[in-house]
This record gives sequence, C-alpha cells and structure tokens, in this order.
Amino acid sequence: MPCLPNDFPGAVSTVPVLKNFMSLETEDVVVEEVPVALVYNGISHTVMMASPVMLEEFGTGFSLTEGIVESVSDIYDVEVVEACGSGREVRITISSEAFHNFKARRRAMLGRTGCGICGVESLGDALRPVPDLPATQTFDMRFYRDAVAQLKRFERIGALTGCTHASVWIRPDGTPAGGAEDVGRHVALDKLLGLRAREGWRDGALVVSSRASYEMVQKAAMCGVEILFAVSAPTALAVRTAERCGMTLAAFARAGGPNVYTHPERLVGVQDERLCA
Repeated sequence: MPCLPNDFPGAVSTVPVLKNFMSLETEDVVVEEVPVALVYNGISHTVMMASPVMLEEFGTGFSLTEGIVESVSDIYDVEVVEACGSGREVRITISSEAFHNFKARRRAMLGRTGCGICGVESLGDALRPVPDLPATQTFDMRFYRDAVAQLKRFERIGALTGCTHASVWIRPDGTPAGGAEDVGRHVALDKLLGLRAREGWRDGALVVSSRASYEMVQKAAMCGVEILFAVSAPTALAVRTAERCGMTLAAFARAGGPNVYTHPERLVGVQDERLCA
C-alpha cells in the first residue's frame, strides 16, 4: 500500500476495493472532497466541493478571481472552521467597501467540482468581463520544459489517487514559486492564485494540468496573470477571451512544445511561426 502524504492530513482515505475482477479484497487510496462554504462578514455566499487542504488560500483566491475584492489588502482575515458533517466553513473578513459591493452583487451560487459557474442567475453573470492585461511579463522558452515538469512536484495526492489537478506559479527562470492541488481544476487554480497573492509573487507564468476553459482564463486574468500554459486543449471561448484581454495562452503544454494561441510576443527564444497554432 502506498504511503499517505503526512503534510496533507485528511486529503485522502483508504477504501476496500476488488481489483482486476478478482474476489480478493484489498485497499485503494482515494481523494477526499468536502463541501466548503465561503462566508463573507457573516453572510454565506456559496458552497463549493473541494479537497480539504489549503482552504485559507482557496478563500483568498476565490475572493480575487470572483471580483469580491480588488486586492488582497481588502481581506482582513481568513479562518477555516469545521462545519456540519465533514464540511468546512471559510470565514473571510473583508473591508467595508468590499463588503458593500459584495452585498450589492451577491447571488446564490451552488458550486460543483467540474463546473465553476454552476448556479449563476443569468447568462450575463456567466460571462463576466475580464480586465485588459498589461504587457509587463516575458517567459524565456529555454525554461519551458523545466516549467511543465514542475507540475509533478505538486501532484502528490494525484500520484496516489489519479484524481486531482494542479496549478503552479513558475518564476521567469523556470523554477517553481509554489503550487496547489485539488480535485477540481478551478479550485486548484483559486488556491494557487490565493497563495500567489498572499506571498506577493508577480513575475512569471501560470502552468495548469488541465484544459484551458473560459473560466480558467477568466480567473487568471482577474489576478493579472499575463502568461498561461495549459497541459490540455483550450476552448474557443477561452482563446477569444485571452485574445481580447491580452493574455498569452499556450495549450497542449507538454515536453514537445505548446501550441500558442494568443499573444506569442511574450514568449522569447523561439520562432513564433513554429509555436503558433
């Protein structure tokens, strides 16, 4: 039986299983997911399904990517408490100005692991505007393979269970600043972006182990991310959104080199025509 990660208590469990059509019962390691309620100044906003680790970072990142706060300085405190059953409450204290704006736009939203925009009240809510991004970042593609390889360092739960996504912030020299992992790709991204905001990382690029959906681009743009590498394919809406907001979006980010769909000028050291899809 594989060793469980000691630094992620509660992230995985062992369950009985029958393998390979055999009657012999053994044990398997499976990832945990729990309901996580995000509560702002005492008002419950939404419930998401998530892995029960890095929940303070999740609360910070979700607040930023959903536009509930404009800056991490608007977040005064984040507290994680156990709730009914196996659930958790992430209690977030925000500034009075942010709280006023939050109450003005609050809506009921029920989260699901595979879909980050379930429960919005209208199509207008689903496709929120994203900010225009500056052109302050570049990434030297000599470090590209090293950057993509760093995902495995932050997929320790996934290595045991085959059931998580990871997001990693890569410095300009290809080394990882940090990463996050979750059963849901949107939640993993929120956790990473929350960690980035708390640590003050600015320069570098974002690498995600999933596809590049619209919401992955939208969340990254809300935090000022200029360069996004995704291991799997993009959607057409994600490409259009990245083009419109000025983000460099590269997908199929594997060892052989990515397809660059938008704004290749930030990627230096290679021929654009060889990279662009």
